[in-house]
Amino acid sequence: MHDDDAQSLTVGLLAASRALVDGISAGVRARGFDDLRPAHGFTFARLAPGGATITQLAEHLDVTRQAAAQLVDELTAKGYVERRPHPDDGRARLIMLTEKGWACTRAADAAMADTVRPWAAALGERRMLALRDDLIRIAPHGPLRPTW
Repeated sequence: MHDDDAQSLTVGLLAASRALVDGISAGVRARGFDDLRPAHGFTFARLAPGGATITQLAEHLDVTRQAAAQLVDELTAKGYVERRPHPDDGRARLIMLTEKGWACTRAADAAMADTVRPWAAALGERRMLALRDDLIRIAPHGPLRPTW
């Protein structure tokens, strides 16, 4: 791959990433969750599989524990998450999505589908699935972090 090709690929991937974040954010707001920022979505992505501690969330977001705790305080006040006793560690608290948090997560899922639908129309279903498979092959496990 030539340097120019690498540069255009990089620019394209970054632009696609930004379009995804912007499209999902707009879709979530349009569905009534207008008190959130894109960084909150990255938080929800980490919490959805089964919750996380502040330390795990900080690592996922690549922020300090203090910043993660402030984010959790904000989301708790807005009713999206709650702190629960950790089942395996009496000293830790597990941050979990509330029903409102799950509703927002479902709204984000729908917004994701809306955002990529025009891409599938432009590329065709087969090329879109191939793109998905290729991206999973080169970046299989994330992590999904906001670009602060």
